[in-house]
Amino acid sequence: EVQLVESGGGLVQAGGSLRLSCAASGFTFDGYAIGWFRQAPGKEREGVSCISSRDGSTYYATSVKGRFTISSDNAKNTVYLQMNSLKPEDTAVYYCAVDVDLDYGLGCSAVEYDYWGQGTQVTVSS
Repeated sequence: EVQLVESGGGLVQAGGSLRLSCAASGFTFDGYAIGWFRQAPGKEREGVSCISSRDGSTYYATSVKGRFTISSDNAKNTVYLQMNSLKPEDTAVYYCAVDVDLDYGLGCSAVEYDYWGQGTQVTVSS
């Protein structure tokens, strides 16, 4: 059974940092993509950052580029999202998800992803 469990969320002041983790089971990263998405109240689900298990290519939303870094530890089947210089507008529930059929390039649209974690709350205070 494919399972994704997020952790690392919490409350942080503006300018601070958090590191989110996504522990995956039921598959290996080879041939998959893992993505981080977020949804804030009143907003649509947004692709934040995604990574390909095949070649390590990455995608970042313009709003987080230069502040967030996605990485993976394949031995632990874990993907991380390092978030620095956090802003109040980063406040959202953050989800990790897996695209199990990475047959062409890397996408970071929610409709491409098949399995989802339960989410972890990130709150940035001003």
